[in-house]
Amino acid sequence: MTQNHVSGMETSAISVLKRAVELDQIGRFQESLVCYQEGIQLLMDVLKAVKDDSKRGHYRDKIKGYMDRAEQIKVHVNQMKEDGKYHEQIKIAEDATGYSYEALFKPYISTLLTEVWVQDPYIRHTHQLYNFLRFCEMLLKASCKVKKIHLLTSQEETDSGQQSSALAELKQSLGGQGVTLDLQYSSTIHDREIRFDNGWIVKIGRGLDYFKRPKGRFSIGYCDYDLRQCQETNVDIFHTKHTKTL
Repeated sequence: MTQNHVSGMETSAISVLKRAVELDQIGRFQESLVCYQEGIQLLMDVLKAVKDDSKRGHYRDKIKGYMDRAEQIKVHVNQMKEDGKYHEQIKIAEDATGYSYEALFKPYISTLLTEVWVQDPYIRHTHQLYNFLRFCEMLLKASCKVKKIHLLTSQEETDSGQQSSALAELKQSLGGQGVTLDLQYSSTIHDREIRFDNGWIVKIGRGLDYFKRPKGRFSIGYCDYDLRQCQETNVDIFHTKHTKTL
């Protein structure tokens, strides 16, 4: 392994662990735990490649310190989950970037996840339907084995043809991936909630529709949602040992 490669891994590890500490300090423990785990793995890869004994000792000490803190957070989070008291809030500021579905939901997706419930009254217009499609694609790419997605939304009153045909097409497409899409409509729902069968519940003030429209079709952020500006909203995360259907 070249020195440049090792330096690159070390730089990546520092960046991820810096983010872990920042999240830790503001109480976003589940996110910080994921960052600590990723950063520790990167440092361990650096340790394997380094031959100098003094540097190896330095990396071992760093790894131990981060592992100890990660274990403390893990115990703390598990206790709050056991007590049913876990609550974390993420405030997305106006025009903020870096909040793609992958970035937002990754800390709460595990290999145990197989079923997802989405309650959002606004999966009706074209951009909202695309948002739901992107959310489904995110689940397919994640480190889980989702087999069923439930969507409870409201029906477009003036012209439901596009909504119906789009969701029917998505249902067929997901079926080809071995995933069942269960569609239900309600004229009275208002709240927005996403529930995972591993116990995590994510409530976004604006639902999945928190991205701003891009300035143009060839503007940065049009394709990559990590670079897309957001509208101000709050995200509340809870955990329950008993996940109920919506």
